[in-house]
Amino acid sequence: MAHWTKFEKETERETKTLIRWASGVQDEDDHNFQLALKFAWSNFKFHTYLDVDSHKVTRSINGIYEKLMIHSDMKKAESWARLTEEFLNSPLMNTEGTKTDAHYSILSLMLLLSGPPSNTEYVERPRLKEAEVRDTFDWAKYLMEDEELDYGPYPDTPEWSEEESEEEDHQQPISREDSGIQVDRTPQEDQENTNQALPVTWTVGEPDARAWLEQQVVTPYWVSHAPRFPHSLHLHSNLLNVWDQYLYNTDPLYLPEEKAFVTETQVIRETLWLLSGVKKLFIFQFHEGKVSVRNDVVVTHLTSNCLRSVLEHIAVYGQAVFRLQRFIDEVTGHSSEPAPPPSSSSGSHCSSSSHSSYREPPFRTYQAFVWALYKYFSSFREELTAIEKELIGKDETVTLSGVLVRLRPHLAQIRVLHKVFCTGVAEVPAETTNVVRASHLLNTLYKAIIEYDSVGEASEHTVALLFSLWTETVRPYLEIVDEWIVHGQLFDPAREFIIQRNKDVPVNHRDFWYATYTLYSISEPVEGEDRLTDAGSGSSAGEQTSGGRQPTMVSFLKPVLKQIIMAGKSMQLLKNLDCKESMPADSASRDAERKSLYTLFLESVQSRLCRRDDSPQDAVTEQQATKRSLIKMQSIVAQHLQIDDIHDPLLAINFARLYLEQSDFHERFSGGEFIVDRSSQSVTCQSFELTLRSCLYPHIQHRYIQCCGNLMTTLKKDYKLLEYLQAMRNYFLLEAGDTMYDFYTAIFQRVLEKESWQQLSFLNAQLQEAVGQRHPEDSSRLSIFLETSEPARKKQPVNNLDVLTLSYKVPWPVDIVISTECQRIYNQVFLLLLQIKWAKYCLDTVRFSDLTSATQRAEGGVAGEGASARDGINQQIHRMCLLRVKLMHFVNSLHNYIVTRILHSTGLEFQHQVQEAKDLDQLIKIHYRYLSTIHDRCLLREKVSFVKEAIMKVLNLVLIFSDRWQAGFGAWRIESIDKMESDFKNCHMFLVTILNKAVCRGSFPHLESLALSLMAGFEQC
Repeated sequence: MAHWTKFEKETERETKTLIRWASGVQDEDDHNFQLALKFAWSNFKFHTYLDVDSHKVTRSINGIYEKLMIHSDMKKAESWARLTEEFLNSPLMNTEGTKTDAHYSILSLMLLLSGPPSNTEYVERPRLKEAEVRDTFDWAKYLMEDEELDYGPYPDTPEWSEEESEEEDHQQPISREDSGIQVDRTPQEDQENTNQALPVTWTVGEPDARAWLEQQVVTPYWVSHAPRFPHSLHLHSNLLNVWDQYLYNTDPLYLPEEKAFVTETQVIRETLWLLSGVKKLFIFQFHEGKVSVRNDVVVTHLTSNCLRSVLEHIAVYGQAVFRLQRFIDEVTGHSSEPAPPPSSSSGSHCSSSSHSSYREPPFRTYQAFVWALYKYFSSFREELTAIEKELIGKDETVTLSGVLVRLRPHLAQIRVLHKVFCTGVAEVPAETTNVVRASHLLNTLYKAIIEYDSVGEASEHTVALLFSLWTETVRPYLEIVDEWIVHGQLFDPAREFIIQRNKDVPVNHRDFWYATYTLYSISEPVEGEDRLTDAGSGSSAGEQTSGGRQPTMVSFLKPVLKQIIMAGKSMQLLKNLDCKESMPADSASRDAERKSLYTLFLESVQSRLCRRDDSPQDAVTEQQATKRSLIKMQSIVAQHLQIDDIHDPLLAINFARLYLEQSDFHERFSGGEFIVDRSSQSVTCQSFELTLRSCLYPHIQHRYIQCCGNLMTTLKKDYKLLEYLQAMRNYFLLEAGDTMYDFYTAIFQRVLEKESWQQLSFLNAQLQEAVGQRHPEDSSRLSIFLETSEPARKKQPVNNLDVLTLSYKVPWPVDIVISTECQRIYNQVFLLLLQIKWAKYCLDTVRFSDLTSATQRAEGGVAGEGASARDGINQQIHRMCLLRVKLMHFVNSLHNYIVTRILHSTGLEFQHQVQEAKDLDQLIKIHYRYLSTIHDRCLLREKVSFVKEAIMKVLNLVLIFSDRWQAGFGAWRIESIDKMESDFKNCHMFLVTILNKAVCRGSFPHLESLALSLMAGFEQC
C-alpha cells in the first residue's frame, strides 16, 4: 500500500471507523468485517451518486417549519428557521462560498437521520462565539531592528517606479480577432499609439477661457449642426445605424432625417434637470404648459422609437413637476411668468381654472399645502443632486434605466401629488369661495389617505407621504379651532373655516347661541347649499355657489364638529361674562404654558408611531408577547370557526395575526356568549381613522368638557340658572301654590261677584301683593298683560281668561335658555291650569245651603198646589246635586292628572337631566324637550285639539252650572238641567272612548290614569 495517497489512507481509516460504529464488529481480521470493508470500498470507488437537490431540501425545511407552526411550537419553528439559515450562510472548511452543494448535502443527511421534530422536546442552548485574537506585535519594528525611517507626509503612497510606467506604455493590446469576439475600439484607438496628448495651459482671466471650457468639457449638442461626438464602434453601440440601414433596405419610401445625436449621459442630466424644474432644455421643450420631446434627438445605442417612448414617459412626470412648481410659485408670489391662456382641451382645464383664481392673496390652507409641497420637492431635489454628482464623478456606471429605477418611488409619489393637486385644487371652479376650496382640499387628502390605506403594505410609503402632507395642510384649521376653543375668538380673516362668525349679532344678545355662527355644508350633487338651521348647534346656511359638482364639508371634523361648536361658543360666552373666579394674571400664565392643539396632535402621533418602532430590546419582548397572544388568539378563533364547521389551523393562525393589531380583540372574542357577526365593521377600521380617533379627537373632547363644564358651573353658581328655572315652574306651572292661589282667587272672586276684573292695574297689584309676601326677589320681574281677543272667535265663558299673559323678565345670559318662545309655551300651560282652577273653584264655592233656602221659599209658594209640586222641586234639586258631584269628579280627575301625573313627575325628570347636562346646548335641548313634553301631555297640541275642545266644553258647562246654582231655584228650569246632563254625558262618553283607544294602542301611556279615572266616573253615571 505504499502507492496509496494520503486521501486514500484517510478514507480507509474513516471507512473502518464507520463499519465499527454501524456493525459493532471491532476485529479487523474478522471475515464479516472484511466483507463489509470490500462492500464499502466498492461503493465508494465504482458507485455513482446523484448530487443533492437543493430545492427538495429547501421544501423539506419549509415543510418542517409549517408543521411546527401548525402544532403551535413557536419557539421550535423560530429556532429551526434561524439555525438553518445561519448554517446555509456560514462557510465550511475546505469549501468556498455559502449555500453550496456541501451545505445542502449535510442538511439532507441530517434530515434523513432525524426523527419527527414535533415529538421531541427542544430547548436552544446559547452559543458563545470566541473572539478573534488580534496580533498586536509590531513585526515591522522587530524586523527593522528598531531602525526609524522617514516615510514623508503620505506614508501609504507606494514608491514611484519609472520602469513600471515605461513597461505599461509599451504594452500592446491583446488581439481577439481569432476568438470571434469583436474588439471594442474607439476612433482614438485607431490613431497611432505613439501620439501623446499635448499639455494644455489655461488661465481664468483669458478671453477665450469659456470657449475652451465648452469645447473641452461637453460637446455643444444643443446647437444646430453640432459636431459628432466620438463613441464606440461596437455593434451594440451602433444599434441606431443598424436599424436605419434596415429601414432603408426594406422600405423604399424611407427617407432619413437629420438628427441631433446625444449621449446617454446627456439624456440623464437633462432628465434630472427636467425633474428639478428647469424649463430651458434641449431634449425636452416646454410650450403652453405642456412638456414635449424633440423628434430629432437620438442616441447611437437605441432606436428613435424606444428612446422617444422612454422620454415621453419622463415628460409626463416633468409636466406634473412644472404644474406643482407653478402652483407653489403663484401661492408664494414668486411667479415670474403670466398664466397660460385657457384651452378647450380637457387636459389643460385644470391648469386654466387654477391660475385664474389667485388674484386674491392665498389663504392659509393653501399656504400650508404649498409649504408641504416645497419640503417634499426640496428632499426630491437633494436626491436628484446626489444622482448628478455620481454621474459627474464617474466612479460607477450610471444608465438611464438605472436612474429611472432609482427614481421610481419618487415618480410614483409625484403622480399621487399631482392627482391630489388636480382633484383638490385645480378642478375647483374659479368663482368658488375660500371655505369651499379649503374644505375640498382637506377632504381630498383625507379620502386619498383612506383609499391608499385600504390597500395595505403595498402603499405604505404613499400613505406616509399623504399623511405628512395632510398634517401640514390641516395646521391652519387646527390653529383656528385652537384659538376659538381656548380664547373664544374665531380668527379667520380669509373666511376659509367651515364655521364663520356672524358679526351682526353681539355676544350679549339673547339670540347669540342660535344665530352667531354659520356652518357651511355642501352636498355632492349640488344645486345649492344645504341650509342647516339647528337651534342646538347654532348653525345656519352657507352661501349658494354655482357649478354642477361641488366638494363636501371637511370629513375629519365631522365626529367632533358638535364639540368644536359647543366649546367655541361656550368659551366666547365665558370671555364676556363677569366670572367671579376668573383672574387675568393666572389665565395669562396658564396660556403661556399651554401647548396648542396642533402641537398636542403631533406629539400624540409621534408617540403612537414610536410605540410601533421601539428599541430592539423592547422589540424582542414585544415579539415574545405577540407570540403568546398569537397562540392564545389562535385557540379562540379556532373555537369560533367551528361554528361554521370549519377546522383549518392555518386559517385560525392567519385570523389571529390579523386581529392582533386590534387592541380590543381579546375583550370582544374571549366572551363565552359572543357570536361572530360578519357584518360588523368594528374590527376593520383603517389605521388613519384610528390615528385621528386616538391622537386628535381626545384633545378636542377634553377641551370641550373643560369649556362647557366651566360655562355650566358659571351659569349655575354666578347667574343662578337653576333658580330662574324653578321660578318659571313656580309661577307659570303654579308649583308655588300658596302664592299663586292668592293671585287667581282674587280674580275668580271678582268674576263670581260680577265685578270687572280685566284691569291691568288690578291684576298687577294682586300679582305683586301675592308674590311680594313670599318671594320679594321676583316681584320686580313678574308682570301680567292683557291681550285683545279675536272678535270673530266664538266667545265662551271659560275663554275669558285667554286675554291674560304672564311675563317674567329673565336676565342675560339666562334668556338663552329661557327664551321668548319658551315663555309662550309656559303661558299656554298657565292658561290651561287657570281654566281648570277656575272650574274647580266654582264647584268648590257652591253651597247646599243656597239650594236649601231656595227650596223653602219654593215650597212656601206652592203649598196650596199639593204634594206633587213639592216632589218635583225636590227631584230637581237632587238632580242638581248629582250633576255637581259628577262635574266635580271630572274636574278633580283632570286636575290631578295634570298636576301630579304630568307636571310633577315630568318636573322631577327635568331636574335630574339638568343636573347631568354637560353643555349649554344640551341644557337648552333638555329644557325645550321638557316644555314640549308637558305641552303635548296637557293636550295642547294641534293634533289632539278635538280632545281639548271636549274638555273646554265640560269646563264651560261647569261655569254655567255654577252661575245657575248661584242664581237660585227660580232662575233655571227642568229643561236646562236636562240639557246640561245631556251635554256632560256626551262629552264624558266621547272623552272616555277616545282615551281608551289611545291607551289600548299604546301611543299615549301617560293618559292611562286619566282614562281610568274618567271611566270610573262614567260607570257611576
